[in-house]
Amino acid sequence: MNLFNMYVETMAIALIVILSYFFNYLSLKTKIPSILFLIGLGIGVQALINKYEISLNIYVQELLDILGIVGLIVIILEASFELKINREKKSLLITSFLSSIICLVFTTLGIAYLLSTFMIHDMVKALFYAIPLGIISSEIVLPGVVNLIQPKKEFLIYESTFSGILGIIVFYILVGSVAEQDTTIKVVGISGHIVVTLIISLLVSYLLVWLLQWLKLKEKLFFLIAILVFLYSVGKMLNLSALLIILVFGLLLNNYGLFFRGKLQGLVKEKVLKSITDDFRIVTRETSFLIKTFFFVIFGMTLQFKGMYTPMLLYIIAGSLVVIYLVRFILLKAIFVKKFVPEVWIAPRGFISVLLFFSIPPLFTDEAFNSIILLAIILASSLIMFSGLILSKESHQEFDELSFDDWDQLDREIKMLNKYGP
Repeated sequence: MNLFNMYVETMAIALIVILSYFFNYLSLKTKIPSILFLIGLGIGVQALINKYEISLNIYVQELLDILGIVGLIVIILEASFELKINREKKSLLITSFLSSIICLVFTTLGIAYLLSTFMIHDMVKALFYAIPLGIISSEIVLPGVVNLIQPKKEFLIYESTFSGILGIIVFYILVGSVAEQDTTIKVVGISGHIVVTLIISLLVSYLLVWLLQWLKLKEKLFFLIAILVFLYSVGKMLNLSALLIILVFGLLLNNYGLFFRGKLQGLVKEKVLKSITDDFRIVTRETSFLIKTFFFVIFGMTLQFKGMYTPMLLYIIAGSLVVIYLVRFILLKAIFVKKFVPEVWIAPRGFISVLLFFSIPPLFTDEAFNSIILLAIILASSLIMFSGLILSKESHQEFDELSFDDWDQLDREIKMLNKYGP
């Protein structure tokens, strides 16, 4: 590669990051998810490359593999920092957890059945494609629900956070279990791995949190991320559920008051840990911004529009959307009985869906599945969420005069949940 081409590619990378920043700003103003702008940018880059026959000195699959590993770790850390565990949140945590896992399971099974019947004709392969489509995107939900009343906002944030965590864990449990033929061995093996990983995760997390307080150098956050990446890689090599290590560490760091009790309380320097947690949030947010930027641009670059308008493709897209919102409607209707709008429309797909799509093992990929399906569902679910929030705006404003300063109190939370829904 000559010097000129090197600088051109460096400028292109910098320009993508700059544009991504402005896409985020534009997203705040228009409420259109920034990921849609990034995918559009990737499509535009692909068109330029094809038109001018530009040769890129980039190994796309290797880059995606690295981004995928770091991306998974950052996503789990981000999600764990959204989960504040305490008694006052008990009702909310249980409700949102049950909603996320039921939605994930039934949506995944519904879409997998649809794919295995009409397109892929292999249930295991169909499951690998269906799981990403069953996960609600927290990075789209969080900025979209800021104007909702407090209990609705909290429910949606926790539900989407749980959905991402559970979806990723289920996906990689499936990856680890498909090689084993005996069902009993699968169940016992998976259960054993999870128990062993949880024990190791707790021990490692306690040690890391304690150690983190005593590091004197300021450059310790990326040092810690490097340790987590190392532990994740070791866990994968040992066939452990490595993401649980990251999740347990994030939960322990974000809820150190719950985990460091009794004699362990003396090991905690509260001010130091609070400062570290705040800094960690910034680092994970910035890292997540970079990873999502390049992941969605690359996704846009890899889209193939040939055969996009075949009836079968359109049936799969429409059928998948029907499954997503039908399952959600039935579930929320059963849980909350009365008011569950706009919650029923807030089920966007996003970064985790794309990340897991690229993480499907080569053995279980199928050429019949067109990535346009994933793009269409991301676009449609984001548009449905956007429209649902606009149409229900008036119903939100009627609560504006109410005070929610003490929503953290369990008795008032339960009272309002019963009256208005989550």
